[in-house]
Amino acid sequence: MTPSDRTEADSCVSGLTPVLGCSGSPRKGGNSDLLLRAALDGAAQGGAAGFAAHLPDYRFDPCVGCEQCRTAKACTRLQDGMQLLYPRVQAAHGLILACPTHNYNVTAWMKAFIDRLYCFYDFDMQARPRTWGSRLAGQGRVAVVMAVCEQESSDDMGVTLEAMTRPLQALGYEVLDQLAVLRIFDKAGVRDDRESLERAHALGQILGQRVASLVDGQ
Repeated sequence: MTPSDRTEADSCVSGLTPVLGCSGSPRKGGNSDLLLRAALDGAAQGGAAGFAAHLPDYRFDPCVGCEQCRTAKACTRLQDGMQLLYPRVQAAHGLILACPTHNYNVTAWMKAFIDRLYCFYDFDMQARPRTWGSRLAGQGRVAVVMAVCEQESSDDMGVTLEAMTRPLQALGYEVLDQLAVLRIFDKAGVRDDRESLERAHALGQILGQRVASLVDGQ
């Protein structure tokens, strides 16, 4: 990690939030970032503060399938930007993912982020077929997923929403809702789509209320 990475790592523990938002767009300040910001504003209004992570800024590699995490219960092989995000994932009971559609799927950054959450799984190596569970499950974790696509048809969004939803469900999150935003290509073009921004805000507020009630009940 770079010196600036280590500075954030030092401050990360004291700056953990109950909601984590992740943008998988390579365009900083683009449509995914704006939708994420609207959702995080909604979460804050619902009573749960959030942190926005622009995934390309964190410089991390994809999972290499080394399986060391099965024993270590943590990703020990790759000491990169994901080490800054793991504490935030663990601390946040609310997770918001926003991503553009790349070739009918999530971007490489979002896919790598999701794959690197593999270290939260536990496997029974003696069972056949092997049984598994998630250390994030059973904690009331909730999520919202949002995707942006240039085309008019939801068919052209492909599996973008599903590629975020199903892994989160497997990890133990209740995915409260999905938001598909179509016909948007220009950077920050979603600024003119008030309906989608309001929907993102509303979903964030619902998530924030759920997280706030969970935190208050602990």
